[in-house]
Amino acid sequence: MDKNLYYALLASIFRDLSLVLLASTLLPGVEGAIGINYGTVANNLPQPAQVAQFLLESTIINRVKLFDANPEILKAFAHTGIEVTITIPNDQIPNLTKLSFAQQWLKENIQPFTPSTNIVRILVGNEVLSTANKLFIYSLVPAMQSLHTALVGASLDRRIKVSTPHSLGILSNSSPPSAGKFRQGYDVHVIKPLLSFLRATNSPFLVNPYPFFGFSADTLDYALFRPNIGVFDEITGHNYSNMLDAQLDAVFSAMKLLDFDEIEIVIAETGWPSKGDSSQVGVDAESAAEYNSNLMRHVNSGDGTPLMPNRTFETYIFALFNENLKPGPTCERNFGLFEPDMTPVYNIGVLRPTASSSNPVNPRPFAPEEGLTKWCLPRTGADMEALQRNIDYVCGLGMDCGAIKEGGECFLPNTVPAHAAYAMNVYYQASGKNDYDCDFEETGAITNVDPSYGMCKY
Repeated sequence: MDKNLYYALLASIFRDLSLVLLASTLLPGVEGAIGINYGTVANNLPQPAQVAQFLLESTIINRVKLFDANPEILKAFAHTGIEVTITIPNDQIPNLTKLSFAQQWLKENIQPFTPSTNIVRILVGNEVLSTANKLFIYSLVPAMQSLHTALVGASLDRRIKVSTPHSLGILSNSSPPSAGKFRQGYDVHVIKPLLSFLRATNSPFLVNPYPFFGFSADTLDYALFRPNIGVFDEITGHNYSNMLDAQLDAVFSAMKLLDFDEIEIVIAETGWPSKGDSSQVGVDAESAAEYNSNLMRHVNSGDGTPLMPNRTFETYIFALFNENLKPGPTCERNFGLFEPDMTPVYNIGVLRPTASSSNPVNPRPFAPEEGLTKWCLPRTGADMEALQRNIDYVCGLGMDCGAIKEGGECFLPNTVPAHAAYAMNVYYQASGKNDYDCDFEETGAITNVDPSYGMCKY
């Protein structure tokens, strides 16, 4: 069969399969993933294009949450495959209740960037119920409904979901976790209609649980996932070994009280600062690394929580960078995993071991020495569709692509360049390591630097 025809046929099959896979990711608790909150309240941050390239090539992070709809940032993440969540500021909420405004906002802020930028979620406001602004609060659900209607009109409602994140201040009671309930008044008049909207649109409920803001010197081990005696819930008989599970289960209990316990919960923000004021206990780089690394392991373990067993949780760590212009105490400016020059404040396993392990880097052709190990990787700037065709071609030949399937050792980062790197190298290694076996219509090049990382072996 002609190779181009073969590519086209496989691409068609892959598109149909992608719809099935997309549907599966919408089921509650199916897949955990680690994302990052990308804040910009600073005057020393790298350019968005540098940030996007850094995340794609040097980390395993494949989801980003923004606090606005900055067009430069949205453009920077085009063709990376990284999932992007954007936020509409609270002061825009009353305007969004008007469909004409929602349509115009969508036309200006979303449609120019999709599908090149993988925008998956729009958040209407941030912790709106905690603002005590009645206009914002009672406009929230109508604004979400209006924005969803605008997305339907633009045929984007299946690609982009609408939600809003909440602080734990929405709870009037959280202890014990099984007695969690929403604040009276808001529960019936705001939260119940909001949950009805999320159920109808298959969207998640977003919360910002921060054990950092709930711990004391006596509960530091409990907050950091360290061994401890736990906290016992006499109603259910469950013993809680960490504060995050207790916070999540309190939210779950409140949702269950309103008969909405099947809706997926997403952790929109959580983190731990690496520096604080001298009076603060447990605020240092070691504690921050401990919290975030234990967090990553826990939410992706599949253990779930006592009231939500066998679940994983989509989780966004706060934050990508230390932000030097944030107001408040010292800790507010030191939640970042990275300094503005993109060096790690501490290491929690999101960095790939070497620059070469990022996969989409541009390997330079070289004159290989006798017996020297070689690998085939995509060139920088290679067309995404061409790289996808490479994946389809190699895996369609029956070669072993299990490592880049969901759950495989090389599935993360879940991007086209990363998966193409693995597939192209599989073909190259199996075909005799001839230079022409790494051509792939001039999208591949040979390197002598091992791109393996973590459990992903090339």
